[in-house]
Amino acid sequence: MLAHQGGWDEILLVAGPILVIVLVLWKATRRAERIAAKRIADSDETLATNAE
Repeated sequence: MLAHQGGWDEILLVAGPILVIVLVLWKATRRAERIAAKRIADSDETLATNAE
């Protein structure tokens, strides 16, 4: 059914999975950055509390 549709279907078959991978990596990077920032903030609070 999708064979020989002028090339757009082949583009979707390649671009679709690539787009999914890019979105997953982007989301994972954002999550990792948030976790790292939270850990840094928590360690700064711990250092400030221990210094008092």
